[in-house]
Amino acid sequence: MLKTLKSAFKIKEIRNGILFTLAMLVVIRLGSQLPVPGVNREYFSNWFAAQTGDSFSFFNAFTGGSFLNMSVLALNITPYITSSIIIQLLTIAIPKLEEMQKDGEDGRKKMVALTRYVTVGLALLEAGAMAIGFGRQGLLQTYDAINVITTIAALTAGSTFLMWIGERITEKGIGNGISIVLVINIISRLPDDILGLYEQFIKGKSIAVGVVAAVIILAIILAMVVIVIILNDGTRKIPVQYAQKVQGRKLVGGQSTNIPLKINTAGVIPIIFASSIMQFPIIICSLIGYTGTGVWAEILKGLNSGNWCKPTSPVYSIGLLVYVLLVVFFAYFYTSITFNPLEVANNMKKQGGFIPGIRPGKPTSDYLTRILNYIIFIGAIGLTIVAIIPYFFNGVFNASVSFGGTSLIIIVSVVLETIKQIESKMLVRNYKGFLND
Repeated sequence: MLKTLKSAFKIKEIRNGILFTLAMLVVIRLGSQLPVPGVNREYFSNWFAAQTGDSFSFFNAFTGGSFLNMSVLALNITPYITSSIIIQLLTIAIPKLEEMQKDGEDGRKKMVALTRYVTVGLALLEAGAMAIGFGRQGLLQTYDAINVITTIAALTAGSTFLMWIGERITEKGIGNGISIVLVINIISRLPDDILGLYEQFIKGKSIAVGVVAAVIILAIILAMVVIVIILNDGTRKIPVQYAQKVQGRKLVGGQSTNIPLKINTAGVIPIIFASSIMQFPIIICSLIGYTGTGVWAEILKGLNSGNWCKPTSPVYSIGLLVYVLLVVFFAYFYTSITFNPLEVANNMKKQGGFIPGIRPGKPTSDYLTRILNYIIFIGAIGLTIVAIIPYFFNGVFNASVSFGGTSLIIIVSVVLETIKQIESKMLVRNYKGFLND
């Protein structure tokens, strides 16, 4: 990685892109400290500290602390992420959107524009809910129409501004703009988490105990990173052979290729979906001040990941089982709407391609489905392991951190993808230089 970056800085275009990206990241971190006008930040900090669940801690990690600071970037790019997922799901349900997606560059531009509009709408909705819901409880210094409107405008503008920065990084920087914005937010919270682990398990302990604790913490983090890298890069290559055809007086075709099926075909989406469903009732109850009574109180505790894996309350770990089932379900669901084995088999048949030993058409589709189901299960199990390790140590050892398996998957995946993009730009640059010479 260091060798790639060193070589990249020798090329002016790539060096400028990297420097532009770094400048935009500085702007983001500065914006995370700018408070929304008329907001009582002390009240919000006290309210946040009183929350027993990790729903808002997870959200705060994704916003790089902007949510806790109640800055103009408090919503961050979460509306854009939600908008992208919604549009992607609607593409499967609405034929017109599916046609638009397949309509080349023009279709892509329309989809991007539609995503922007939905992002602004979601930002307005979320900002309104925060300004009105929290404003009545003391978030706003003066709860009136002007302060509510000002808060909504500031939060919406901040989210839209970050979306614009992400697109500029994609266009003028090193690519992966939105993902890089999300990663820098997560990384910005790591020093606080590491300091918390140090004070809890190392500080004040004997040298032997401190060293053992540090080694165990590093070993766990390293093991999780290795698993994520395997999930990210692991593929099952399906060989494909194309039959020879006679065109004029020449034989064409006959080449061999493969279909790379990623082990983790759905990426981090299953974890995000599962976490959202589990935490949504808790967030709604927190906003309206409902703590639950009787059975409902126990259900809310079971949904709260802060209660999972605790030896003193094993019954609440049933929520962890539900969470695991949701991760596996969404791994299959999301893959089913993004990869269609029947369509792939039909396209191969039209182009004269076939999998050795498998007849074209439906047998090929059935074969791809069978292989896909197998690797999805492996990927889902890997995702589950990475996701539940932080919950296990939080429950058993009270090792609470704002980042978890989801954050780690995002960081590793984006870093690897960004390095690949830099390497591809270097390769293109070398080709251009060779052709110009």
